[in-house]
Amino acid sequence: MLVLALDTSTPAVTAALAEVTSTGMKGLAERRTVDPRAHGERLAPQVRLILDDAGVRTRDLAAIVAGVGPGPFTGLRVGLATAAAMGQALSVPTYGVCSLDALGRAAGPGRVLVATDARRREVYYARYVDGVRAGDPDVAKPADVRVEVDRAVGEGALKYGEIFGVPVDEDVLFPPGEALIALAAERIRGQAPTESLTPLYLRRPDAVEPGSRKPVLH
Repeated sequence: MLVLALDTSTPAVTAALAEVTSTGMKGLAERRTVDPRAHGERLAPQVRLILDDAGVRTRDLAAIVAGVGPGPFTGLRVGLATAAAMGQALSVPTYGVCSLDALGRAAGPGRVLVATDARRREVYYARYVDGVRAGDPDVAKPADVRVEVDRAVGEGALKYGEIFGVPVDEDVLFPPGEALIALAAERIRGQAPTESLTPLYLRRPDAVEPGSRKPVLH
């Protein structure tokens, strides 16, 4: 089964393609562009390029996996809306994966802090032990993150590495698409029902609807 993965939860715009079989998984293509202000413009071309790289068409896809965050509202919704629209158009199931989990899986063994930039001088973070998340994701100022780990990954960890005080693996900064597919592989093999791609924001978006006008006092 050919599976497409999309992630726009960080400044990176990522698209990946892999083949999921009954016994394993094989990565076929992956592209990433780091551009925090152009998720909407970059994602569709990334998808076309990886499909061309692998010599397949959208109609060949059997499922779509999307990173559901946590991430900033504007960027995150681009990937989720695209994944949902493609799933509906192609009549294939969609599956959501916590984007931090993809970084945690890519980080490998040991006690690892995964941290991505949440803006406002904060990070989205979670702790992982041998690639498995220990506890719920959260958002906090770097100085308020209290976890015992041996190293850290993610662009938030790189940005605030001195505050965390642990070595930072600069080779693992953004959620790999192949890791997203691997984390959804059992659901794909089992032909689980399509999932609603609910974004994991962890805090309210910056833009809110204006309240009703206050009456004018005469």
